[in-house]
Amino acid sequence: MATERDDIVFKTSQDVKLYNPGRNRLFSATHEEIRMGATADVYFVRTQEILEKEGKNDTVVTAEIFAGRPGVLAGTEECLELLRGLPLEVWGMEEGVEFGEKETVMRITGPYSVFGPYETALLGILASSSGWATAARECRIAVPDAPFYCFGARHIHPAVAPVMERAAIVGGADGAACILGAKLMGLEPVGTIPHALVLILGDTVRTALAYHTHMPPDAPRTILVDTFHDEAEEALRVAEALGEDCGAVRLDTPSERGGVTEGLVREVRARLDLAGFGHVKIFVSGGLNPERMKRLREAGADAFGVGHYISSARPIDMTMDIKAIEGRPIAKRGRIPGITNNPKLKRLI
Repeated sequence: MATERDDIVFKTSQDVKLYNPGRNRLFSATHEEIRMGATADVYFVRTQEILEKEGKNDTVVTAEIFAGRPGVLAGTEECLELLRGLPLEVWGMEEGVEFGEKETVMRITGPYSVFGPYETALLGILASSSGWATAARECRIAVPDAPFYCFGARHIHPAVAPVMERAAIVGGADGAACILGAKLMGLEPVGTIPHALVLILGDTVRTALAYHTHMPPDAPRTILVDTFHDEAEEALRVAEALGEDCGAVRLDTPSERGGVTEGLVREVRARLDLAGFGHVKIFVSGGLNPERMKRLREAGADAFGVGHYISSARPIDMTMDIKAIEGRPIAKRGRIPGITNNPKLKRLI
């Protein structure tokens, strides 16, 4: 059976043996390498080769992907990009939809030779992206009335940082610091200033004034206030220097100094209000998780930057099972043969 694409180059075990990816490169896979099957588990190539020799390579099957634990689905768009243009029927949940344990999140029908080699990639895409989206949804639930942004790119390999930050937005984050991650969602990246800028310029107020002078008007005036002196003192100095143009102060106190506490947030908020700077918001980052976000929000924090909690989220195991061959229900032991009915699935291809 002819296909509309012929991306996969690993058709035999010999193809795998002869493949040389080169040495002077980053170790991440390129789009082309993923499409050609270079990230597949090798036994899928061996399976293709055997089925080809047995005259069964184009057997039409229906395969379903289900989740190992509850979560929020992300990664569907990447999966569709991998499968688009192939003679397949694909049903799936939309990104951002919650699913339960063992629930079917995607169903694929077509010649096994067309999509079999992509199983590894499909499962990996859904597993990682859904894990990140689920962590972001937990943050969203913790602070339903306050914006939070994904700052997790520095905790993960740069090749997948935009994937992670995109998944976080699917899960509920209001934006992302990673340029590509935000742009892929049609947003502008969000960020404040790093400690490096304050350290080099030597003073928080000088840094605030330099930022205000050189950055465009649409760049938020959110200034870091924990580099050299007491956070409450620095917050007041910055607010006095920028006046009405000061949008927010950012608290990112390191763990060596006790981190950002509820007491610190309350004090900064109170001192800003007493000095007439009620318009200045408090942005918190550094070691946040849903529980801390909830407590800090109650203490007066207005917005959050969340990094490690999202980027370190455990992937949600995804499994693909063949459930029908040439329309005949079938399954391995322990699984129920035949298509699983799930009204959440929509025809995607």
